[in-house]
Amino acid sequence: MPASARETSIKECNQAAGRTTDGNQFLTFNLGEECYGVDILRVREIKGYSAVTKIPNTPAHIKGVLNLRGTIVPIVELRTKFGMPTVEYTAFTVIILVVVRDKVIGLVVDSVSDVLNIDKKDIQPPPQFGANVDVSFMSGIGKSGEKLVALLNMEHLLVDGDMSESSVPTGEA
Repeated sequence: MPASARETSIKECNQAAGRTTDGNQFLTFNLGEECYGVDILRVREIKGYSAVTKIPNTPAHIKGVLNLRGTIVPIVELRTKFGMPTVEYTAFTVIILVVVRDKVIGLVVDSVSDVLNIDKKDIQPPPQFGANVDVSFMSGIGKSGEKLVALLNMEHLLVDGDMSESSVPTGEA
């Protein structure tokens, strides 16, 4: 299904269920005790973790590639990308397939949490820690109840080195 048709389908389903669809829905997931969110319209699929094929000479956070129904998809381990300690994968470890710059990328996360509606008034810009701390990968911090969710900016999270030519355009999947 083309991305625009998929987005329309998601919006129609959400409107029928009485949910807002103005870009404030986020798929949330966990890395350790921390909660992160990605715009739901970027999510293509969630699948259980399966072994990936390692590619030589790639950065440590690039786990390798996965053959997804005939499409080769690069897989990024977010724990390593964020400088977090690695852990053993569990039954809850999943790969979130997201669309970034018309390409599909897989993100390995500890577990998927929920789909949250976060009002624009509850989203604040990421904090500025100074020149030594890069927060460009965050689009903001969302508040849902008492929980804070780090909202990821996929365009900045996966830089050009992550988006090599091995990435596959979404129209081919």
